Amino acid sequence: MSRWRLCGHDGAEGRAMALDGGHILGETNSETADTALVALDATGPVLRIGDGTATVLPAAPLPDTVGSGLPGLIQDSPPDCLDGWTRLLLIGLKDHDGIACVLTPTLAHWVHLSAGEAVSCLSFLTPRLATALGAAAEADADALADTLSRPERLAAHLRAAEVQGARAALTGHLLGAELAAARPYWLGQNVALIGPQAAVGARATALVAQGVPVSRHDPDSLLPAAIAALAARRGSPG
Repeated sequence: MSRWRLCGHDGAEGRAMALDGGHILGETNSETADTALVALDATGPVLRIGDGTATVLPAAPLPDTVGSGLPGLIQDSPPDCLDGWTRLLLIGLKDHDGIACVLTPTLAHWVHLSAGEAVSCLSFLTPRLATALGAAAEADADALADTLSRPERLAAHLRAAEVQGARAALTGHLLGAELAAARPYWLGQNVALIGPQAAVGARATALVAQGVPVSRHDPDSLLPAAIAALAARRGSPG
């Protein structure tokens, strides 16, 4: 096995990992990927997650060749992009056919996966809006259903919830609007929710209520498979 390193930013913090082939030997975390890499007690070639020219969709999450960087993915219409760490998690999801919803601290990415390719994506500012409005982690089911059926009233619904101090209703209305817009992605599909438990819970409950098959994945649980796939694809980064 060959020693190498991986570094990137997962949306919350910089991370660097010491690797032996497809095995994780150790990890450091810091404010940026570079400072995490400096703190890592390891040597070897570095694969930087997010480096390089973004790949245009449709494209395989796992590139045919792996150099010194794993770039993000970009879509021309509608304009959208997925960062390198999100692409890394999609690699870890392996052979999933259906929809992946990847939750970062600021974005919710809905990605259509088919036959080993990321076909298209649709991203939402829902987590960022929820933070800005002081929304709760849990979602009020009635508020979610109300805006899911009438998304054009989102702004008015949010104002009413704000006046009432109903933080869970704020979350419900925001998620209802997101699910209404993302309906072509989840209707009749298998959805893999990728994110911390607290973030995926409300979406999982809402999707199950719509009869959608849902699986939940902690992001870190997908890293071993992603790293093994990258290591196998090129032998060792360099």
